[in-house]
Amino acid sequence: MTSSLIRHACAAALVLAATIPPAAAARSDDTAARSGNEARPGIGAPSGTGARARLLGEKNVPHTLPFRGTTVGGLSGIDRDPCTGEYVMISDDRSVIQPARFYTAKIDVDAAGVHSVGFTGTHPLLQPDGSVHPPASAGDGKAVDPEEIRVDPLTCRYWWAQEGDRPKSSNEPVIQPSIQFASRTGAYRGQLRLPPHYVIGMGDRGIRRNKAIEAITFGDDGRVLTSALEGPLLQDGPEPDLTHGALVRVTRQNRNGAVLGQFAYPLEKIFTAPDPSSPWPPDTGVPSILAFPDDPSRYLVLERTWVAGAGYKIRVFDATTRGATEVQHLDALAGQHVVPMRKKLVADLADLGLSTVENIEGMTWGPDLRNGERTLVLVSDDNFAEDEVTQIVALALR
Repeated sequence: MTSSLIRHACAAALVLAATIPPAAAARSDDTAARSGNEARPGIGAPSGTGARARLLGEKNVPHTLPFRGTTVGGLSGIDRDPCTGEYVMISDDRSVIQPARFYTAKIDVDAAGVHSVGFTGTHPLLQPDGSVHPPASAGDGKAVDPEEIRVDPLTCRYWWAQEGDRPKSSNEPVIQPSIQFASRTGAYRGQLRLPPHYVIGMGDRGIRRNKAIEAITFGDDGRVLTSALEGPLLQDGPEPDLTHGALVRVTRQNRNGAVLGQFAYPLEKIFTAPDPSSPWPPDTGVPSILAFPDDPSRYLVLERTWVAGAGYKIRVFDATTRGATEVQHLDALAGQHVVPMRKKLVADLADLGLSTVENIEGMTWGPDLRNGERTLVLVSDDNFAEDEVTQIVALALR
């Protein structure tokens, strides 16, 4: 979520937490959070003990790398293309530096680490009329904020999510989030009908600013598209703080847009207090979700948190919808007794020996290893900032 992060001028639009009672005290391990201020015993791990991860390696991409007339950066989503074995990555450039776009790349990953990252192509993401998306400064309400990209396992076309814009004043246009599909060269091919809750309004309900759709994943052999909001809806409770977590909605849909289920994922509380001299509040959310190929109820969920003075905390959780309350018919989660998705910690990147923990926002399954482990490939969004890094990280999961 580049525009909401922090210590750069583009972070000025961060939304302060709402003042209604906390929706959840989010807990990991064997505790399931319920709304209100209570936490009750959970019902076990997602699948036995849950997945565990170890570091294979990392590789940094040169800052503002020029490639075919574009500037590589802002990489906030990644997926491995089953048709080519290459990777596709989306930039969250809102057509400010160059038009909204994606990249393809060869990433050499094996049991010995990440050996190389070589970009092979780039294309702009196009509007229905074939034109590129304009920047928000155009003021026509047609800007996009690209955040996630996935390769359709049935057609090998691209599906991508953009979180729109909740304006700071009524003088600016509301830009609704969307999940669009495109050809392999970026041509518009349509969009998914979103759930009724995934709407930006100007009142005290709906999606918060910069807390819309950053996470989508295909599951169930490509028949199901699951999306996660980055943060709680306004009516679902305040954002996480040092005491409480929050509930964010995770929605399963078929390819025609019909909602198959919606569940509440328990987002962790803020891990430490910010530097009191900083004007920026902590920023946390779900930027990526990844379905397990052999269990339609099970997901890896990426939680990314930034705190002034402490930097980034990046955690991956193994979560399941099994046993969770169906919430698609609940207009608000605040004040409701909701059984959230259960989760287990897979990895805290601070514990894995990385050279630095960056703003990781994208993840995908990589190649399987000979010992039976799966690789997980992650990418960081450098915000096009001099003091941040585009980092490719490979983990092995067992």
